[in-house]
Amino acid sequence: MLTRRKFIKTTLGAGVALATGACAMMDPARKRTIVDAQVHLWKANAPDYPWNPGVKPQLPEPFTFERALPLMDEAGVDRVVAVPPGLNDVNTYALEAARRYPKRFAVMGRIPLQDPKSAALLPRWKDQPGMLGVRVTFIGKDAAWLDDGTANWFWPAAEKAGLTVMVLTFGMSPKLAPIAERHPGLHLIIDHMGVNGIIAKEGRMAQAIGEAVALAKFPNVSIKTSNIANSSLEPYPFRDMTEPLRRVFDAYGPQRCYWGTDMTQSFARATWRQRVTHFEELPFLSESDKDWVMGRAILERLKWA
Repeated sequence: MLTRRKFIKTTLGAGVALATGACAMMDPARKRTIVDAQVHLWKANAPDYPWNPGVKPQLPEPFTFERALPLMDEAGVDRVVAVPPGLNDVNTYALEAARRYPKRFAVMGRIPLQDPKSAALLPRWKDQPGMLGVRVTFIGKDAAWLDDGTANWFWPAAEKAGLTVMVLTFGMSPKLAPIAERHPGLHLIIDHMGVNGIIAKEGRMAQAIGEAVALAKFPNVSIKTSNIANSSLEPYPFRDMTEPLRRVFDAYGPQRCYWGTDMTQSFARATWRQRVTHFEELPFLSESDKDWVMGRAILERLKWA
């Protein structure tokens, strides 16, 4: 089969790539829309925003949208998909950001996955201004929910409601295959390529990336090439992640890959601007590829006008 990489190596493919790059160079005023596909926003523990007992935020201070906006501007990030953190299942603060700045923020909301009664929320989920879909997490003790039946109600309900779902698992990508196969109308987005720093330290990066790549055969699965700073064992520019990123991109293509930072998970490892530059300098991405991966693809997938 002629893969995307093999095509570019052909005379025709090289000509197309050269023409694309030339067009970009001829238009110095050209600016792509940059959309960060994952940023957590939260405010302090309060009666209208109660944290779950015992939880700890990723940073000592709240990461509010007022704090995020100047950092976005400095980095050249146009929009952010706000993913409420696991402090609670309350989406109100992220939705407030989207209400006040609808061209800068939109939301992939959390839902009480352990409660089947939550299914009643899904048919009108996107009636909430700024809400674009759902994000579910299977980490720590909640990882068992993929096996013990806790989440079984959710997949058909989300499919029926026409919702896109971001799914966080680490090293468990194969468990998503039967879900994708049984629910072809449900679009799943694999968060962070299914990997993290622990997997890297254990020497399992290549295996875990291969498992995420295997899901590319399902047309209803796409992937976030996100949280690179937390998965890398090297300092910026995270060169040990170049090959994993290339494998994912070759499998999914530019229209099913979404750049994102998860800034607060690894805040001190690189600036927001460095994380933008990291992708802009990846050698295997054309200018057109970057347009898709760094913004256009996630905007189209989530129908964020």
